Amino acid sequence: MDGSIPFWMYIVGFPLLLGPLVTLHELGHYLVGRMFGVKAEAFSVGFGKELFGYTDKRGTRWKLSALPLGGYVQFKGDMDPASIPHPDEIEKASAEECDGSFHHASLWKRALIVFAGPAANILITLAIFASFFALYGKPVAADPAETNVIQRFAEQSAARDAGLEEGDRIIAIDGEQVVEFQDIQENVLMYPGKTVQIDVERDGDRLSLPVTIADITETDRHGNEQRIGRLGFYSGDMTFQPAGIAESVGLAVTQTGKLVDMMVTGIKQIIVGDRSVKELGGPVTIGKFAGEQLNAGPLAFINFAALISLNLAFINLLPIPALDGGHLAFYAAEAVRRKPLGPKSTEVAYRAGVALVLALMVFVTFIDIAKLPFFGN
Repeated sequence: MDGSIPFWMYIVGFPLLLGPLVTLHELGHYLVGRMFGVKAEAFSVGFGKELFGYTDKRGTRWKLSALPLGGYVQFKGDMDPASIPHPDEIEKASAEECDGSFHHASLWKRALIVFAGPAANILITLAIFASFFALYGKPVAADPAETNVIQRFAEQSAARDAGLEEGDRIIAIDGEQVVEFQDIQENVLMYPGKTVQIDVERDGDRLSLPVTIADITETDRHGNEQRIGRLGFYSGDMTFQPAGIAESVGLAVTQTGKLVDMMVTGIKQIIVGDRSVKELGGPVTIGKFAGEQLNAGPLAFINFAALISLNLAFINLLPIPALDGGHLAFYAAEAVRRKPLGPKSTEVAYRAGVALVLALMVFVTFIDIAKLPFFGN
């Protein structure tokens, strides 16, 4: 931990970050379920033992639980907070038991209820990004005609070493057209060590040069390391222009899409071994970053909340049984088969999914702990 940051900020930052995001995620499930007449038996922020709570007039138990690592809505008919159905009771349920039961709602209603949680997190991200664009404007090149032209090189430059020169206009990277500087960043940042073919325009001629992207590990003032790709040159200056509400929303959608693409790329690279699993982060890492961003100020903390909210949506939509994406995968199979999967296979798949999620949580937590300073890393 960074000694320059009061320790209480780490303690406060974690629940202040995850608490609202998890609550709004589960509120998405709850509100859409209520709209469709599905009864919620419990709404919990956190897992484990209930610390305190109350039961409303609809019979829903609202509670705060001991482990602040998530939350859940348990609908009528769920075996547990993971919404695993009672395999032998769905078909045998009486009319009274079917009334308001999640598992007796129509397929499209169940799908929308499940998707509403991740959708809430996506909307939070979009709302934060759109607000920033509306308040501060959009970044644009001071001279749009020079945005993809090399103005000068960094002290250490992979581009210069490969034969690029000042004044070269970057027109394509690995065949993908480059219009602005951000296009260059998107083809470089996530690919340290990769050799790409860069097409440039120089004195009216078109040249194609192989360039190996520099593999850089950057360390911020808190000691956090980030492995990124760099070409080592600068383009024109950037400025900010006002953006209206509609344009800000469009920019937020674009920004969110680019972040999702980076997440997918990062996971692929970890799977194939291009990146270390040590780059994964769990609750300890999130708590550390939350404290650091809280110390940096409200805008930095809110921006970090947008990133974590999008990560929550992304993770929950993975097709793993027990996660929202796993439920949606089962519903897709049900739509194709025109009948649910067998109760036994469904139960086995859900329990395997719960075990996998727990194993992943333990794994990333061990990675988190290994990163702490007193382990020498």
